[in-house]
Amino acid sequence: MASNRSGESRSAERRSGEGRLFWVFAALGAVVAGILLSSAPARAQQPAAEPLRVGGKNFTEQLLLSSMTSQYLRAKGMETTLTAGLGSTLMRQAMESGQLDVVWDYTGTALIVFNKVEEKLDGPQSYARVKQLDAARGLVWLDASTINNTYALAMPRPRAEAAGVTTLSALAGKMRATGDGKDSKGDKGHPFAVDMEFAARPDGLEPLKTAYQLPLSRKDVIQLDPGLVYTALKNNQVELGLVYTTDGRVKGFDLVLLEDDLHFFPPYNAVPVVRKAVLDQHPELATLLNALSATLDNAAMTKMNYQVDIGQQPVDKVAGDFLRSHGLI
Repeated sequence: MASNRSGESRSAERRSGEGRLFWVFAALGAVVAGILLSSAPARAQQPAAEPLRVGGKNFTEQLLLSSMTSQYLRAKGMETTLTAGLGSTLMRQAMESGQLDVVWDYTGTALIVFNKVEEKLDGPQSYARVKQLDAARGLVWLDASTINNTYALAMPRPRAEAAGVTTLSALAGKMRATGDGKDSKGDKGHPFAVDMEFAARPDGLEPLKTAYQLPLSRKDVIQLDPGLVYTALKNNQVELGLVYTTDGRVKGFDLVLLEDDLHFFPPYNAVPVVRKAVLDQHPELATLLNALSATLDNAAMTKMNYQVDIGQQPVDKVAGDFLRSHGLI
C-alpha cells in the first residue's frame, strides 16, 4: 500500500517515479488478490469441524454417563452437543443412521435386543461377541468399564435378615421347603414386584422361575412401573423385587441384593461406543474414552446414582465432580 504523501511541490521526475512504483505495487496487489481468490473456493469446500454428538438414554445412570462424556471431551478441546433422554431403541437407531457419534451402551442390551443372541455368555465373551457383531454396522466398542448394571432380585433388609438368605438359590429352596405358601414375614404368598417389560419378556420372568424353581403363582407377581418396584420394597410391601444393581435406590432404601448364583442374568457392562467414521476422524477419542472407562465401576456408579436420585443433586454437577476427583478435567 502507498504511504500518505506530505507536500505537493514535487519535480516531474519524482512524480513519474512515484507513478511507476504505484503501478508495480498495483500489479503485485492484483497477483496476490488473484492467489487469494483462487484459493477461496478450496477453503470453502473444506467442511467446518462438526461437533461430536453425544447421546444418552432416559434414566439416571445414562444421564450421568452422557453428561460426563460431554464435559470431559469439551475439557479436552472438542466441541460437543448432548442429546440425552432417549429410549434404548431410538438411541441405537440414531447411532446406526449417523445422527449420534458417541454413546454408552450395555453389552447385554446389544447382545440380546439388537443382535438377537440367545446363547449364554459371560462378561468377556459378551463383550467380544458384541464388539465383533457391531463392527459390521460401523460401531466400535471401546474398552469396557467394570460397571455391570444387570438385573438383580432384592429384598427389604428386615425380610432378608429374617429369612437368613443371601443367594437366589437359598431363597428359592426356603420358599419350596415351607410348603405352606407363606413368605418370610409369615404372610400368605410370596409377593414379587417386577416391571411390566420383564414380566412379558421371553427371557424374563418365566425362565427365571424355571431356572431357580421359584414357587411363584400368578397372583404372587405384581407388575409395577420400575420406580414403584423400589417404593414397594422400601415400604416392605413385597418380599422380592426386580431391581438394577447400580441403582442408587438400592443403597438409599437399604435393600439387600441376592446373589444370582446360577448366573441367570446376562452381564450388562457399560461401554463407550463410537461410530467408526468418527473414530477415523478423531482417533484420539479411543485413548480419551478408554481412560474414562477405566475409572468407572459399580461402586462409583451407584454412588453417583444415589447422589442424583436420593440426594437430589443436579446430574451435571455430580458428573463434573466425578471427573474433577479423578483428574480428568
